[in-house]
Amino acid sequence: MADRRFIFFDVGNTLLFPNRARMLAPISIDRHPTPEHWQALERRTKTEFDQGMQAGRVDHGFWWTFHNYLLAELDEDAGIREVLLRELLQNTQNSANWDQILPGTREALDRIGAKLRIAVISNADGKIEQVLSRCGIADCFESITDSGIVGFEKPRPEIFEAALSAMNAHADESLYVGDVYSVDYVGARNAGMQAVLLDVAGAYRDRHEPRVESVEQLETWLRQ
Repeated sequence: MADRRFIFFDVGNTLLFPNRARMLAPISIDRHPTPEHWQALERRTKTEFDQGMQAGRVDHGFWWTFHNYLLAELDEDAGIREVLLRELLQNTQNSANWDQILPGTREALDRIGAKLRIAVISNADGKIEQVLSRCGIADCFESITDSGIVGFEKPRPEIFEAALSAMNAHADESLYVGDVYSVDYVGARNAGMQAVLLDVAGAYRDRHEPRVESVEQLETWLRQ
């Protein structure tokens, strides 16, 4: 395996996190889940979604499953539930609602970028570069590959290949960092890249794949 020279980052739940107040606006604020409850729903959804992806039988996207679990727990009427689900999915797919950045992220990216060439690969709506810019980290990256622009979503190999080409990088000298096993880890590995899970919610603590829980932990992992 070639020496690692390039690192490609996912965005959602890796570098940027949901603005839950805006994302959950269709639901009264007194019924919003706590951060702990949100992460528990995320862990449950990832388990089901990954199993479905591996079995080749995923009928709906990750966030469809997540919000269905949430609405089921809120015990909404079926008719209202359908309307709320549609509104929640629209809010989730709007990249502008992913604007929460953990303290220290910019500083960690600067340190990593001083040693390695770094870029982004994101399933988004064609506007992720603007969001990263508003959050103050777009300039950390040499290239930003957005599925809404290139026309392919992870885990399709074409989006990874487009990002590698943009950086003039070889897959075997590149690492991908993302939060969903079946989309990010498997997608990157199938494209010939190395991969590590950034697992803030702790969904993969019992798995054997490489994982970290923050960008700062990634720095330590890279030195090992």
